[in-house]
Amino acid sequence: MADYPNETDCITLIGMASAGKSTLGKILAHQLGWVFIDTDHLIEGQYGTNLQAVTDSMSKEEFLDVECSVVSALRAKRCVIATGGSVVYREEAMVHLTSLGPVCHLDVSLPKILERISKKPDRGLAIAPGQTIEDLYNERAELYKKYATISVNCDEKTPGECVTALLTALGV
Repeated sequence: MADYPNETDCITLIGMASAGKSTLGKILAHQLGWVFIDTDHLIEGQYGTNLQAVTDSMSKEEFLDVECSVVSALRAKRCVIATGGSVVYREEAMVHLTSLGPVCHLDVSLPKILERISKKPDRGLAIAPGQTIEDLYNERAELYKKYATISVNCDEKTPGECVTALLTALGV
C-alpha cells in the first residue's frame, strides 16, 4: 500500500480525545510504510514533560496557541499525523494540515468517549475551568465536520476495521 496516489501527502487524523488517533495512526502508518507523528508528543518534547503538566501550566487559550505553533511548523511528507483533539480551534493549524493532505475525522460517540476517557483521566485535555467533556464534544463537533476531508465512524469497530474503513474512504 506504499503506492498511495500522492506520495508527498500526509494523512492527518482529527477527533476527540480517546477517539483512537494515536492507536489508528500507528497502524495506518505501518500499513502504508510511512512515518507516524503524534503532535501531542511534539509538544511534550518541546516542554520536557507530559501533556497533562503542559496543559495544567497554562490557560486553555495559551495551550491552543502553543499547539497551533507546533502544528503549523510541521514540514513532512508520507506521514500519518495524529493531532490533539483541540487542534481544530485554530484555523491556522487546520489550514496548514489541510495543505499537507487529507484530514480524516475519527467519529466516536459521546458515551464511548466518556467511557474511554474515564479509563485514562490524565490525558491532558485542553479544557476551560467549568467545562465538561460533553461541552467540548458538542463545541468541537462542527469544527471536525468543517475541516475533515473524510469522516469515519469508529464507534463499534476494532482498530483494524477502522484503518480499513479509513483506507477505503481515502481510495487507497
